Amino acid sequence: MRSSSNPAFRNLPRGAAQYGPNVGFNQPQGGVPGYGPPQTSAGAGDRPMTVDDVVIKTALSLGTALVTGVLTAIWAISQLPVDAAGRITGISGGVIGALVGGMLVGLVISLVIIFKQKPSGPLTLAYSAAEGVFLGAISGLFEALYPGIALQAIIGTAGVFIAMLVVYKTGAVKVTPKLTKWIIGAVVGVAILMLVNLITSFFGFNPLRDGGPIAIIFSLVVIGVAAFSFLLDFDQADRMIREGMPSKWAWFAAFGLMTTLVWLYLEILRLLSYFQND
Repeated sequence: MRSSSNPAFRNLPRGAAQYGPNVGFNQPQGGVPGYGPPQTSAGAGDRPMTVDDVVIKTALSLGTALVTGVLTAIWAISQLPVDAAGRITGISGGVIGALVGGMLVGLVISLVIIFKQKPSGPLTLAYSAAEGVFLGAISGLFEALYPGIALQAIIGTAGVFIAMLVVYKTGAVKVTPKLTKWIIGAVVGVAILMLVNLITSFFGFNPLRDGGPIAIIFSLVVIGVAAFSFLLDFDQADRMIREGMPSKWAWFAAFGLMTTLVWLYLEILRLLSYFQND
């Protein structure tokens, strides 16, 4: 299986040969001649994975994150102290706790899923819920400062996701080994730059995140890299389907897509904040 920039898709086991070939995102399903073989009659617990499995699991994960995120954002806004003019005067400890707690819990669960290399619906949904709390707390803060920014970020994230899905399905951009290496290299490069910028920010030098021209360009680059990472996510899920991996692995595909969605949303939210009036 081809490498991916998403750690969730690395070192996956090979598909179950006993199921035979299956059809992926770019191939219609069913037993009509020319459209791939019909599905086997294996039990629901070990039948081959299908596109519908990936769509349903991803929708459940995304829905969990959205519900917890919206509820957390509403709560976070209500917890922020304001002055008589309605201006935010600080950040409550509860909001900080939700932000840090959601981030750490999500990180721990993601590491468990990645290193365990086994699909788990409960863990994937727990990860989505934790990320929802994390994103909700951040979104609440940004929304209180810049009303409407969270919805704009959600629309932007959905737009990029749909656009890249169309690009993948139409074959406008082929996922080749060369492109895969380029995207992985770009992800690693972005991660290194973020780490260096984080370290230098402690010394008052924060060019990649200060809202200036360089920061805007960097955010656009990161958004582009995250967008192209979707192509690798789609390709890996497609390969899992065509190799006949059991349906439970759709949870793993959903987890991989969720990690990229979270990354993209955060970067779009940050970019939008650069253009807001103080």
